[in-house]
Amino acid sequence: MPALGADMEAGTLVEWLKKPGDSVARGDIIAVVDTEKGAIEIEVFDDGVIDRAVVEPGQKVPVGTVLAVIRAPGEAPGKLQPPTTVHEPPKPAGPMRARVSPAARKRAEKLHVDLSSVEGRGPDGSITVADIERAAAQRPVLAPTPGDRLTGMRGAIGAAMARAKREIPHLYLSTTIDLTRSFTWLSTENQRRTVTERLLPVVLFIKAVARACVDVPAVNGFWTEHGFTSGPGVHIGCAIALRGGGLIAPALHDVDRKALDALAREFGDLVKRARAGGLRSSELSDATITVTNLGDLGVESAYAIIYPPQVAIVGFGRIVERPWVVEGRIEPRSVVTVSVSADHRATDGREAGLFLAAIDRALQAPESL
Repeated sequence: MPALGADMEAGTLVEWLKKPGDSVARGDIIAVVDTEKGAIEIEVFDDGVIDRAVVEPGQKVPVGTVLAVIRAPGEAPGKLQPPTTVHEPPKPAGPMRARVSPAARKRAEKLHVDLSSVEGRGPDGSITVADIERAAAQRPVLAPTPGDRLTGMRGAIGAAMARAKREIPHLYLSTTIDLTRSFTWLSTENQRRTVTERLLPVVLFIKAVARACVDVPAVNGFWTEHGFTSGPGVHIGCAIALRGGGLIAPALHDVDRKALDALAREFGDLVKRARAGGLRSSELSDATITVTNLGDLGVESAYAIIYPPQVAIVGFGRIVERPWVVEGRIEPRSVVTVSVSADHRATDGREAGLFLAAIDRALQAPESL
């Protein structure tokens, strides 16, 4: 069971997508796990053959529990102890909560169907997509209300952030960046593109952060009991607000190596899948730094809490027009306030300042991004 963030302690196996005897390769999706953040697709990180499943669908097990045994071709099957199941406090007597497939859950959210009112006709009484559609046709459509998952997500986020704020010695710095050159280049570039291919300012922001991480690697990595470890790449977690409430920060991988077009497509796809509940485990477990952009909410500056074990988080505020001194003249300029919250154990104010300066420098040369 992978750790899909610092706020995860256990997960429930929903279904296996591969069976014993199936060959698998690194990156294949082999299972779906239900967490406080929703249904997550679990990837395999080794090539081989699935020898046997250790955890059965419906079991909730702690992070680190072996879910399945994968062996190399020709390797003899081995033995493994059964997993430890998480024991939860007894619940009040009442109807059992039926299992719901990820596809059925998505369909229920789209049709605003209350899952508690649906009769499951799948295996062992599980709720399927057909059950949801039948309920939508036969029963009144209900307005969506926060459910157990949202409550759990809020609790998990709150616990993780309280621990981070308590244990991490935060330092906060900010700067205001003139976006004239970026916007001039962006306007010219977008005139040559179709509407669906146009670049958004947030794509430039994310790429500028990635470029700055290369220049100042002390902010790109993890703090563990062994000290600071540099990230294996520049994997930027993007804070995304979910439509039903809550927040999730899946990662875009190797951002420093990607062209803006590819980055824009991947960012749009990531937002779509995050809100539809279709993320992969690697996207939730290996971000090396996080970016949060609250400008669309009218916030002019944001000082976020670091998401452990990362050592920094970058905040972008609202793009505003301000009087700006340019070569002795006052001109109206579009500017944005950028902040960094950094872990003082891994870095200091000088390096954090150099990091913000590197973001500014990158945004002054958008054609090089």
